Amino acid sequence: MEYFSPVIFLTLSQCMFSLGDARRPLHETAVLIEDVVHTQLINLLQQAAEVSRLRGARVISDEDLLFLMRKDKKKLRRLLKYMFFRDYKSKIVKGIDEDDLLEDKLSGSSNTNKRQKTAQDFLNSIDQTGELLAMFEDDEIDEVKQERMERAERQTRIMDSAQYAEFCESRQLSFYKKASKFRDWLDCSSMEIKPSVVAMEILAYLAYETVAQLVDLALLVRQDMVTKAGDPFSHAISATFIQYHNSAEGSCMKSYPDSPENTPPPTPTAPSSGSQHSGKSTSGSLGNGQDSAKTKQKKRKKSPAACGVEAHSDAIQPCHIREAVRRYGHKIGPLSPFTSAYRRNGMAFLAC
Repeated sequence: MEYFSPVIFLTLSQCMFSLGDARRPLHETAVLIEDVVHTQLINLLQQAAEVSRLRGARVISDEDLLFLMRKDKKKLRRLLKYMFFRDYKSKIVKGIDEDDLLEDKLSGSSNTNKRQKTAQDFLNSIDQTGELLAMFEDDEIDEVKQERMERAERQTRIMDSAQYAEFCESRQLSFYKKASKFRDWLDCSSMEIKPSVVAMEILAYLAYETVAQLVDLALLVRQDMVTKAGDPFSHAISATFIQYHNSAEGSCMKSYPDSPENTPPPTPTAPSSGSQHSGKSTSGSLGNGQDSAKTKQKKRKKSPAACGVEAHSDAIQPCHIREAVRRYGHKIGPLSPFTSAYRRNGMAFLAC
């Protein structure tokens, strides 16, 4: 991958851990998620550049991204809350009193809520039904965010102080904190119309949200694959998952040809005709050989290197990500041929 960045890859892996994956996510899974996130953001940048070109602008602004997200009310509401908290944080850092911030929010002052004010003015210009502006007044609980917080709480119950400190540090990570690396990762320098600073801030947020959504869906897929006693639908596993799961196991077995499953039992050799000790000595040597073979097999079975499954039993597998993407982009219903254009490639745009 020409766009590979070690800094972005490490940030993405740590974000996966903070969102519910294992403490050390699988490298193959992180590579797959990075590829999906990069592809989605590049497509979003291209669409935003086209919108910016149509309105005669020289840069990709936050208005172009808001225009592309206008139809997804839940994600747009989440983005508006993020922009408000970014304004809130920047003013806290500058030392503005908290009471003044709340008062400026109610009065709609553009001095303290610059990002939110820009978004509100733009949405007001394209909103004909009042649905978009109503999101600024909406205090509805985000069920997805609530589920992530509950999952994080369950995840920290079994952590010691050192693990909890690492977990808290991972939760504070952001792609925007690596702004220059993130811009290089998206290859913004080669674009004719480049994104603005606020647009890059939104793109970094969408990158994190895309990783979070992939992890959410992958955890659901992994939960569905667990056989439950008394569940009549437990046998109904997706054919796609079975295909990826079997291929992954097959590749694993090929990479470890000496695993216990692939090692044939020792074949006893026939005693020579001229040997006088063809009785107890032969049977004893055969018995010792079989015992040593069983001992080696037991040792190999306990070893985590035998296919690496036990060492990463709690980690999200690549097959979980593929199945999650397949389910997300799957067309269902009688009107599926008439769905929006961004689903025609078999995978919906996760960030928007």
